[in-house]
Amino acid sequence: MIPMASIKLHLLDGTYELFRHYYGAPKRLGPDGREVGAVQGMLRSFLALLREDGVSHLACAFDTVIESFRNRMFDGYKTGEGIEEPLRQQFPLAERAAAALGLVVWPMREFEADDALATAAHRWADAVDQVVLCSPDKDLAQCVRGQRVICLDRRRKVEIDEAEVAARYGVKPSSIPDYLGLVGDSADGIPGLKGWGAKSTGAVLARFEHIEAIPENPNDWGLKVRGAERLAATLMAEREAALLYRRLAVLRTDVPLEEDLDALEWRGARRQDLTALCREIGAGGLLDRIPRWR
Repeated sequence: MIPMASIKLHLLDGTYELFRHYYGAPKRLGPDGREVGAVQGMLRSFLALLREDGVSHLACAFDTVIESFRNRMFDGYKTGEGIEEPLRQQFPLAERAAAALGLVVWPMREFEADDALATAAHRWADAVDQVVLCSPDKDLAQCVRGQRVICLDRRRKVEIDEAEVAARYGVKPSSIPDYLGLVGDSADGIPGLKGWGAKSTGAVLARFEHIEAIPENPNDWGLKVRGAERLAATLMAEREAALLYRRLAVLRTDVPLEEDLDALEWRGARRQDLTALCREIGAGGLLDRIPRWR
């Protein structure tokens, strides 16, 4: 058994990986004529990670359905509308593929995949050497804690620690929901406030940290911010909307994950399940790359 203090816990956003490979990898048809290129790309990516030194404990979360509790909070929040059918039909296949590879899989319905990752990071950050959130998504930056919890953009091979969060957004990780509440996040359907761009928002939140702490009078900001009068007027008129957008951006840390940390140790791929799945998607060559069988 690996000593807990030396563990790097890798948490994977399966939905992000599926989208990334659908739009970034070549299309592939399986033996039955279905599009399976995104799942093949995801499997190759996960196998590459499993072959890296120090990768021992992993879990992967998926948005089994795109809608979540946040859709009840705000009608404009993201939905599954507009997802291309060749991508949508690979969702259940991707969950099966990750499970066959031997990963712990968290299929999210009421919550989102990012909520599961945030919960896992919160639960085990102090029990392991490092938590690595394998996604460049802005909302996960709120989970970053020094070097203890980081985000990793695996495609660009860039680690996002607390210093990098400040460099990118101008704020601490704890202010990321406020940042998204003001700037918005088009990927999640969060509109933000008109005129509040990345630079002005970063400058103001670097001083006040949270939306409710921003003075109504821009003369009290103690900052030189372009268009401060206009920004302050917008915030005063739409403060309640901004606070709602912030609530949408706050990741939950209370998702009921059943596994303990020991269950997340990767013990190898499931030979029968993975062999059947690779045959189904026409990717038998991937079986030669498996570093360990369960």
